[in-house]
Amino acid sequence: MTTLLYDGTFDGLFTAIFEVFEYRYQDVEICSRESFQQENMFAKIHEVITQQEKSERVLNKLEQNIGKSGINQLLKVFLSEDSEMEKLILSAVQQSVKHPDKNILQNFADDDMMKISKICKFVSRERHRMTAFVRFEKLQDEIYFAKIDPDFNVLPLIRKHFKDRYADQKWMIYDLRRDYGLFYDLKDCDFFYPDEKLDLNQYQQKFHEEEKKYQTLWQSYFTKTNIKERKNTKLHIQHVPKRYWKYLTEKW
Repeated sequence: MTTLLYDGTFDGLFTAIFEVFEYRYQDVEICSRESFQQENMFAKIHEVITQQEKSERVLNKLEQNIGKSGINQLLKVFLSEDSEMEKLILSAVQQSVKHPDKNILQNFADDDMMKISKICKFVSRERHRMTAFVRFEKLQDEIYFAKIDPDFNVLPLIRKHFKDRYADQKWMIYDLRRDYGLFYDLKDCDFFYPDEKLDLNQYQQKFHEEEKKYQTLWQSYFTKTNIKERKNTKLHIQHVPKRYWKYLTEKW
C-alpha cells in the first residue's frame, strides 16, 4: 500500500492523482496531511507537492471526457468533506481514463458513481439553502456581515450568487465551522482566513444602530403577523428546517 499525502487543497488532490498515474501506483490511497493517521506501519508514504500544472493536466483531460458539469460534480464531492472523498474522486478519474468515450459519472450501476451522485445532491441542497437563509447584519463600518455554519463547505459554491446579487454593497460571509470567509469590496470578491476565530460577543457589539432597530422592528412585525390558529409547525419545519433557524432574525 502506498499512501499519498497532500495539502488538502483541490489542486493538491489532483496533483496526487496525477502522480498515481505518473508512478504507476496500484494499491494506493490518498489522504490529506491534516487527517492522516498511519495505521499500517509497512505502508509506503509518498509526499505530494502541489503543482498546478499537474492538476490542470488531469482536469483538462477529465473535462474532455465528462465535461464542465462533471468537473463541477467532483468539486462538490471535494467540498462535501466526506471521509471517502479522495477515494471516490480517484475512482472517477481512473474510470474516466479507462473509458474516455463515456461519461462515467452517469454509470449508477457502479457503487462509487452512485455515491458521488448522492453526495452531489446533498451538497447542492445545502448550497441552495445557504442562498435562501443567509441573513446579513449591518456593522458600524457600513459592511454587511453574515455568519453561516453549513454541513458542507459550500462557501465557494455561493460566491457568484452573492457577488451578482449584492453587487452594490460591501459584504462579508463567514463560515463559523471552517474559520474562513468571503469579502466583497465593490470590486473584488476574495476568500479571507483570519488568524483567530470569530468572537461572537465582540461581533455583536459592532452592530450599526440601524441594524439593532431593524432587528427589533422585524421581530415585532413577525410576531404580530403570525396567526396562531393557522400555525402548522410540521409544514414549517419541512420548508425551513430547525438547523437554519439560527440564521433568521425572526427566530432569535
